[in-house]
Amino acid sequence: MTTSSTSIRNNNLPPSLLANLQNVLSGRNGGGERREEEPKPSPEPSSSSADPAESSTVAPESKPIILVTNGDGIEGPGLRPLVDTLVAEGRFEVHVCVPESDKSLSGHSVTVRDTVVASSLEINGATAFEVAGTPVDCVSLALSGALFCFSKPALVISGISRGSNGGNHFFYSGTLSAAREASMCGIPSLSISLNWKKDESQESDFRAAADSCLPLIITTIRDIDKGVFPKGCFLNIDIPTSPATNKGFKVTRQSVWKPTLSWQAVSGYKHPSAGQFMSKHQSLGIQLAQLSRDASAAGAARRLNTQRKTVEIESVAAAGKSETQHGNIKKYFRLELLAKDQEDGTDEDLDFRALENGFITVTPIYLPSHLGPDSSTASVSEWLSNALSEC
Repeated sequence: MTTSSTSIRNNNLPPSLLANLQNVLSGRNGGGERREEEPKPSPEPSSSSADPAESSTVAPESKPIILVTNGDGIEGPGLRPLVDTLVAEGRFEVHVCVPESDKSLSGHSVTVRDTVVASSLEINGATAFEVAGTPVDCVSLALSGALFCFSKPALVISGISRGSNGGNHFFYSGTLSAAREASMCGIPSLSISLNWKKDESQESDFRAAADSCLPLIITTIRDIDKGVFPKGCFLNIDIPTSPATNKGFKVTRQSVWKPTLSWQAVSGYKHPSAGQFMSKHQSLGIQLAQLSRDASAAGAARRLNTQRKTVEIESVAAAGKSETQHGNIKKYFRLELLAKDQEDGTDEDLDFRALENGFITVTPIYLPSHLGPDSSTASVSEWLSNALSEC
């Protein structure tokens, strides 16, 4: 049975959480209307003895800063819908720092010994940079105080990623690694992913996904200010394939599901982004060409002084035949991550199972230093119940 986006089923959720989520989501139904603030009484006229300088020096209230990053890079289809939604809300000061290319499977890697370039971007309503580095580089640079005028935002959001990040996929995910880096630096963070499916999902789903997560983002910011946001963890949020018809939020446990790593032998090496890189860095290409000419004489001398031969082969079968020859052997392979059937049974509280059932899953990912008796979904369930009840 399919339910609307404002309904919640009783899937082992606490009764209070069910009621609170129902109230929050139904309150946001009907064209996205939000609860109006209670009218404030008009200020009484000031007396003639009031100090005019005192009233003129009241500073406007500053907005909380949200740093947005991702693993899919500047061209990721989930980036701008998320930023546009946050900017349109009008409650936040939004800053963006994302990789200049797709780094969705970069894990928690960082760039060392190489210069990292940050280039400004035009994103309506936000201060934005693209970085020639990894998602972790982006977060680390943004929090360093060297790129932006701040070093401690209220919240870091990584996403919206194209493809779910449940189970042990978080070891590979650049999206989750960015959120983990922020959490390691003491900044509350969320990672958000859409369970994208080929031939079924559409680009417009990212807008619906951003709208679906907005209530949770708002309550997170509010409770960070109150000091009651869960400590020692970040929240991994996975949105179902049809965000507009989601069944509501559900706190889940991380499963042990992982993709299959499939290695395929190929005929030669070709970096997929080489052409794009050279087109963006023509001056560097010229410098490399000059270095190549300068080194040609030395290279020729080395080749004359060695008797070893490099043999390029295409497959494992060819490799067996070539092993009898003397010299170096180069083998070329390409890695693909393939989805496989989940083997975790029918536990409805596991992340992937709840996601397939149409829920927005909220999975706490604890840092190793905070693993212990309190590192369970119970504390996050209690927080989410209390937080959303006040929306």
